[in-house]
Amino acid sequence: MTPKERGRVNRNAEPITTADFERAAAALLPAEVWDFVAGGSGAEATLSANRAALDSVFVVPRVLQDVSAGSTRCTMLGGPAEMPVAAAPVAYQRLIHPEGEAATARAAKTAGIPYVVSTLSSVPLEQITEAGGRVWLQLYWLRDEATTLNLVRRAEDAGCEAIVVTVDVPWMGRRLRDIRNRFALPAHVRTANIETTAAAHQPAVDGSAVAAHTSQEFSPALTWSILDRLREHTRLPLVVKGILAPEDARLAVDHGVDAIVVSNHGGRQLDGALPSIDALPGVAAAVRGECEILLDSGVRNGTDVLRALALGASGVLLGRPLIWGLAAGGERGARRVLHMFKAELHDALGLAGCPDVAAAGRLRVVRRPA
Repeated sequence: MTPKERGRVNRNAEPITTADFERAAAALLPAEVWDFVAGGSGAEATLSANRAALDSVFVVPRVLQDVSAGSTRCTMLGGPAEMPVAAAPVAYQRLIHPEGEAATARAAKTAGIPYVVSTLSSVPLEQITEAGGRVWLQLYWLRDEATTLNLVRRAEDAGCEAIVVTVDVPWMGRRLRDIRNRFALPAHVRTANIETTAAAHQPAVDGSAVAAHTSQEFSPALTWSILDRLREHTRLPLVVKGILAPEDARLAVDHGVDAIVVSNHGGRQLDGALPSIDALPGVAAAVRGECEILLDSGVRNGTDVLRALALGASGVLLGRPLIWGLAAGGERGARRVLHMFKAELHDALGLAGCPDVAAAGRLRVVRRPA
């Protein structure tokens, strides 16, 4: 979004699409914070390709299906959800609003969907779970394994229902907007679940302070053995986030994971990586129904959820649109985004001839290159 587009906001208009929330957030947030939220890695080819790939998926609707009692309800990781959507883990949300993750977690609870709290949350995970609702912990594998496993124990003690281990970040991708801005966390924003080193708050001469901090904390020596280590230390369901290759999806299943998130990290890691929606059919074929499949990266509306379901996903994770809602109106803004998503999904399911979420998985799709 250009500076001109950022300024072109009717502040009196009620947002009715995620693009409306995006424009509102872009106008309200400081430029360097907006770049941190909106930006991708490298030339941002994957960032823009995610959206183009989703727009290339066309669903073939069925007709004369009784959709009078249509429902968006489903189960995710064995628990109930009002729609096949979970709030994606997004770091440092107090950059966006003073209540940060606490506000988005309450919005997710109200909407009846799971909330995935980030390792890099700026609100402690215990405060998130105290609000109630279904909470999953997103886990980065840290250089200090003891700290990593302690975080897993804290998640169990706090009542988290799953561990979502992110596997596509041995280090942070080169996010050029942050490098140009010499982006650093302000003093009031800290990683509440792990120690925040001084590097996160000190603008780097030649890069992003946030990238420097994560480089200090994250282990680049990840192998499939970390899943075995996690299984030794927790009985919670394990979700692996960051899978694009069918071969990796099969290995994840063979290691006993309960779900996979097909994800390119919203275009923020390897620039040039395959759009998530393009990777989904191959992953679904490799998994053969042996675990749940979620998708993120580029999801912007209820039709995108329908597209993902039709191509083999059991649900999606929703990231940036929730942050736009948080920026535009705190908890209320995030609630409005989720309410809008549910209405859009209900509409998309019914118009596609699907009385329920399961029926969407039987739809045929046609790909038309953008």
